[in-house]
Amino acid sequence: MAIKYPYKAIVIGGSAGSFQTILHILESLPKQFSIPIIITLHRLKHVRSGLAESVSLTSHKPIVEPFDKQKIEQNTVYIAPSNYHLLVEDDYTFSLSTEQPVEFSRPSIDVLFASAAQVYKHELIAILLSGANKDGAQGMKIIKQLGGTLIIQDPSEAEVSIMPKSVIDIVRPDIIMETEDIITFLKNMVK
Repeated sequence: MAIKYPYKAIVIGGSAGSFQTILHILESLPKQFSIPIIITLHRLKHVRSGLAESVSLTSHKPIVEPFDKQKIEQNTVYIAPSNYHLLVEDDYTFSLSTEQPVEFSRPSIDVLFASAAQVYKHELIAILLSGANKDGAQGMKIIKQLGGTLIIQDPSEAEVSIMPKSVIDIVRPDIIMETEDIITFLKNMVK
């Protein structure tokens, strides 16, 4: 029996200090958690591989660096490839772009968040974690305008608080939580 959710996708963004948090979130999710998770993590553009493999060691779900026009599937975690913006298209596929960096970053959290907001609207949850720039804040603002749910890591817990604080400066997040509470929130979605 398929579990029905009010949400159809989760997008997560992070930069400096967020990798271990993302690993912990993914390893804590139960197997029956089937909502697709799409992650943009700032990474070095000349390091082409290894991230998906590292994440797959702790996750119960398939970890994929998507290719252009790949269909978004349930029960899968997608990670933006190095040096490409990752966008969600209206037909629930991905597109990759090498357009200019946003907030000095490619992949950009803002690009993923804004494109996912246009497709999923109120059925989207966005989570923004630790980071040292403001990438993600404008995307969060668009998600809020289109009815999605905003969660930011508590800046007092974040290893680098600039990124979550930048959201608070321009839009009111729905929830400010520490990592363990984010995990509990997500786990409760399958109960």
